[in-house]
Amino acid sequence: MTGHDKENVNVSVSTLITKDNQVLLEKRQHAHGAGTWGPPTGHPDFGEGPEQTAIRETKEETGITISDVKFRAVTNDVFEAEHEHHVTIWMEAMHVSGEPRLAAPKEESEVGWFAWDTLPEPLFLPFAHLIEGKTYPSSNAKDTIGAAVEIPDIPVAETVEPDTK
Repeated sequence: MTGHDKENVNVSVSTLITKDNQVLLEKRQHAHGAGTWGPPTGHPDFGEGPEQTAIRETKEETGITISDVKFRAVTNDVFEAEHEHHVTIWMEAMHVSGEPRLAAPKEESEVGWFAWDTLPEPLFLPFAHLIEGKTYPSSNAKDTIGAAVEIPDIPVAETVEPDTK
């Protein structure tokens, strides 16, 4: 190191929740990306998987209940102004019940449903990256996630039986 403390990379979980061709967004405040619009986002608690984080954070921040939580993608998000680096795990979920409300006013100033063709500006950096296709796996990749983790055929060395004569 060059005299600097080691910088950390944070893990975040963001959840896309749609209803009637609209997406649930909140305007962030008092956190990185303050003043920008993005889906419910938070950090996993110790031992918590991304699905549980998505359910908990969505309920805590918006009062919405979700189900059928599934992995969608990962974005690599460097907030230059705040000098923060986040790797964001993107999940998607079904809306089960509830109307959006400011359940965490220290974290957000507005929350609501927005049509995909009239998203509010400015967008939260990880959300912009997702929309732009700057994801892992790449949204332009021809390979599917399954293909990315398939184990290739590994040639097996021919075995020779020992001579027992």
